[in-house]
Amino acid sequence: MSSPSRSADFRRGVFDILPVLAAAVPIGLLWGTLAAGKGFTPFEAWLTSATVFAGAAQFVAVDMWRDPVPLLLIVVTTFIVNVRHLLMGASLQRHLGAFSGPGGLLAMFLMTDESWAFAERKVLAEPLRPAYYFGVALPMWLVWSSASLAGAIAGRSLGDPAVYGFDFAFSAMFIAILAGFWRGPRTGAVLAMSALAAALAKLVIPGAWYIVIGGSAGVLVAALLHGEDDGQDPGEKPAAYADAA
Repeated sequence: MSSPSRSADFRRGVFDILPVLAAAVPIGLLWGTLAAGKGFTPFEAWLTSATVFAGAAQFVAVDMWRDPVPLLLIVVTTFIVNVRHLLMGASLQRHLGAFSGPGGLLAMFLMTDESWAFAERKVLAEPLRPAYYFGVALPMWLVWSSASLAGAIAGRSLGDPAVYGFDFAFSAMFIAILAGFWRGPRTGAVLAMSALAAALAKLVIPGAWYIVIGGSAGVLVAALLHGEDDGQDPGEKPAAYADAA
């Protein structure tokens, strides 16, 4: 059977990411609104989302934003939040054999929790092709940066984001992504240990270390379970990193 055309691959990627885009819109609006409240101009809010392109880190940074800007603290904290990308990047790099050099670099720049998750799920069935990956990643970048711009333009006129449920949209999106990795009890064990470790760390350790600790705990449990059975479904391993959301 011949492989799908590039256009068909791209369309498939766009179709797969559509539900996530629907959740990304209110989250981007929320971030843009918060950024405007901290003094960002609409252009600055858009530029931040277009270049940083990391929702969790952006929310952490804007929450810490004040005058004078605690630059070193923001840099260190956002690094802690995003250190999970080292794990995800190492995982994704294994599947970029069909990408050109510049294409691989662009793929890494566009990598988010969502695009990484869809890529890992795709390779369970077939090799990852550039058209599919960019069909997932490019719309995510476009929607995130555009929604951030719209939120910054609207400013505080949106009122309390919780009234519209925007504050839960972020969590709901990642719950849906995690559900897509379910492969049975072992997946549950990975997610449960990751969640438990993150919750305990959140209670006792200041800052965003709970993200790193939760993700590391999930990776450790996945490695231990995989060592017990080398024939395990490879779908178990990606779930270990998904706590990073």
